[in-house]
Amino acid sequence: MLDSYRRILRLPGALAFTAAGLLARLPMSMLGLGIVLLVSAQSGSYARAGAISAAALVACAVGAPVQGRLVDRLGQHVVLPATAAVFGLGIGLGLVAIHEGAPDPLPHLCAAVAGFALPQAGSMVRARWTYVAPPSSITTAFALEAVLDEVVFIVGPVLVTFLATAINPYAGLVVAAVASVTGSVALAAQRRTEPRASRRDSGAAVREKLAFGVVAPVVVASLGFGVLFGAAEVVTVAVADEAGHKAASGALLAVWAAGSLVAGFLVGALPSRVPPVVQLRWITAMLTLSVVPLLLAPNLWVLAGALLLSGLAIAPSMVATTRIIEQGVPRSRLTEAIGWFSTGLASGVAPGAAVSGWVVDTWGGSSGYLVCLGAGAAAFAGSWVIRRPRRPERVTVAEPEPAQ
Repeated sequence: MLDSYRRILRLPGALAFTAAGLLARLPMSMLGLGIVLLVSAQSGSYARAGAISAAALVACAVGAPVQGRLVDRLGQHVVLPATAAVFGLGIGLGLVAIHEGAPDPLPHLCAAVAGFALPQAGSMVRARWTYVAPPSSITTAFALEAVLDEVVFIVGPVLVTFLATAINPYAGLVVAAVASVTGSVALAAQRRTEPRASRRDSGAAVREKLAFGVVAPVVVASLGFGVLFGAAEVVTVAVADEAGHKAASGALLAVWAAGSLVAGFLVGALPSRVPPVVQLRWITAMLTLSVVPLLLAPNLWVLAGALLLSGLAIAPSMVATTRIIEQGVPRSRLTEAIGWFSTGLASGVAPGAAVSGWVVDTWGGSSGYLVCLGAGAAAFAGSWVIRRPRRPERVTVAEPEPAQ
């Protein structure tokens, strides 16, 4: 079962860019929580902490497609070091502003700069896979990335919490900045596996359309995913709190992530020949239906089992969606298109958390899963609007270009 993963990781340069990309995207799961932990410790205000964190996350959602477009035009080796430097600068200035008690909105602006410039390493690594891997291995490569995303979002929050609470309130964000800069520079240095920038191709390639018939419905579906993820976290904590075991909420969410991780691994090991659009429709239907047991769970043990089953649909939906993008957009716009998918996900998390919190306060804990149900239905509807993409002409690795 591991043979599929061994084959892709043995491709020239694959293991190196996968490791660098993993380090570079670790801050994605550390930035928002790290800001909350620091600001709440310094000021005692969770409202201010949440506002500064929101500034970073919103800016990150806005910056993802912008970075993607720049990468497609200029190349990863140009954009990655620049964004990593700006991200580190934003973090550094933000830490100084918070430490010195600078008036608002200066800390918010620093956080927004950091969020906007946060290197979109996940998108760039996925673009590299389309460049170095044969068509038969793309699904396995994207499944590996989905699994690594789950690892990032399991390890990152634990790491930043430990650093901020056991070492120093500033330590979590400092480590996030160091990880981002180090991983981004290491990824940028690997020129052999970097996709060709469109500025080197003909003018016609630069003017290729983004295929909005594919991208726009994908953004709708990803927005639904984001709302579902944001709502599920808040509601699960509330349900555990109502049961008198709030501390168990972390374990419950870990079970949910574990289900996704296992499913992602299996998708990569046992790739299907079913078209990814059809896969996404079935998976979003299963994801939506899997919310129903969450609404009806009589205790936390049953809820854990229901979360495990629900998690099984998460990584496969991410893999299918990324596969649709890979097949449906021009190579010269691929990183930008993946960035739009990331934007949809990020844009849905905060509204999902806010709306579900209001529902929980009004009608009780488990009722908040109704927001997840609605979000899953929205993602399912989006999957039916996506046009079946035609596979674009692939670009394969030839001779390495000389470093510049």
